[in-house]
Amino acid sequence: MNICFSVCEYDPFHNGHAYHVSQMKNLGADFTVVIMSGSFTQRGEIAILDKYTRASHAIMAGADMVIELPTAFATSNAEIFASGAVKLINALGGGTLCFGSEQGNSEEFLKLAKISLNETDEFKKALKAELEKGLPFAVANVKAIEKTYSGVSTELLNSPNSVLGLEYVKAILRQNANVEIMPIKRVGAGFKDNNFEDKFCSASAIRGAISQLNREKAKSFVPDFVYKDLPNSLLDISETVIYSILQKSENDLKKVLDCTEGLENRFKQCAKSAKSFTELIDLMETKRYTRARLSRIALQNALNITEDKIRNLLKSGAYIKVLAIKKEKTELLSILSNKIDKRTTSLITRKSDVDKLKGAKKVGFCIDEFALSVYNLVSGKNLNAYDMKII
Repeated sequence: MNICFSVCEYDPFHNGHAYHVSQMKNLGADFTVVIMSGSFTQRGEIAILDKYTRASHAIMAGADMVIELPTAFATSNAEIFASGAVKLINALGGGTLCFGSEQGNSEEFLKLAKISLNETDEFKKALKAELEKGLPFAVANVKAIEKTYSGVSTELLNSPNSVLGLEYVKAILRQNANVEIMPIKRVGAGFKDNNFEDKFCSASAIRGAISQLNREKAKSFVPDFVYKDLPNSLLDISETVIYSILQKSENDLKKVLDCTEGLENRFKQCAKSAKSFTELIDLMETKRYTRARLSRIALQNALNITEDKIRNLLKSGAYIKVLAIKKEKTELLSILSNKIDKRTTSLITRKSDVDKLKGAKKVGFCIDEFALSVYNLVSGKNLNAYDMKII
C-alpha cells in the first residue's frame, strides 16, 4: 500500500493547492494524506481560519485524511518544520512526499541535500564568514555552498518552496526515513507574490486582500467552498504576543528557539513601545533578523514553546492527531492503526487517546491544546482539541 503525503498550511486553501491535490491523486496512490499546520503558522502568525475548517477544505478538494503537524514543529524554522513532518510520515510507515517546487527534480534535491549535510571544515568556515556579514542563515548557506563546492548549481535554493523541499530531503536522509520524494511543479503566483492573475494567486495575496477588507477580490482564486468561509478581516494577536514578552524575563525568552545573540534584550526593549505585533517586528527587523524569524520567536514565546520542548519532541515517539477524514475512506484509520508501532506512535482520534500520552508526546499535545485555546480566545470560537471531522 502506498500513501501519498503533502505538508501544508492552507492559509487559506486556494486554486494552486487544488491543483497540487489533483496532481497527488493522479500519482495513483492508495490514499492521499495531508499534514497540515494547526492554529498558527510557520511565518509566526495566527491562521486566518481554524484548523478544522481548513482540514475540511482539504477533504472537499480530494484529500482522504488530514493530520495536524504539532504546533511545536509548525511554528519553527524550516529545518524543524520539515523534520517534524518527515517524522510523522515515517511513523505512519512511510510513503511518497509530494511538495511544490518552482524548479528542480528529485536528483537535484538529493544531490544538494547530501552536500548540505556533509559540512566540511571549509564549508563551516565559509558559512561563518557569510553570517558575520549580517546575512540571514538561508542566504549565507547558499553563498557558502557556492564558494565551497565547485560545479554545484544553487539555483534551486533561490525559491522558498524549493528551500523547504531541500529541508524535507535532508530530514529524510538524517532520519533514514522510508520516504520517497516527488517534486510537483508549482503553478501560478509565487510564494510571496501579491498579484491576482488568471486563476492562480498566492495565499499571501488572499490574506493581503482580506487585511484591506477586500475579501471579494479573492473570489475567483479559491474554490467556492473556501470562499464562503473566508473571514472579512484578519485575526489580531498583538496584545497576547506583546503582553507575553513584557511578562517573561530575558532568561525565559532565551529558551525560545532561535532567540540568540542578545535578541531577548531587543524584544524586551521594543515591546515597551510597540502598539501592535506588526510594529514590534518593524522595530526589530534587520537584514540578518528576518520578519519570519522574529515573528516565530515572539509567537513561540506567547505559546510557551521552548527549544527544549521542541528537541525532546523530535527525539520522542510520534503522535498522530487526525483532524479530518473523508467519510468514504474511514478504513484508513484501521489500516494506520495496524501499521504503526504502538510502542512509539500514538494515533489520536478522541480524548481517550490523548489520556494515554506520556512524556514529550503529552507535552507536545498540551502545546497544541493551549494554542487552540489562544485561537478560541482571539476568534471567539469554542473549538475542541479532541475533535475529528468526518467529511
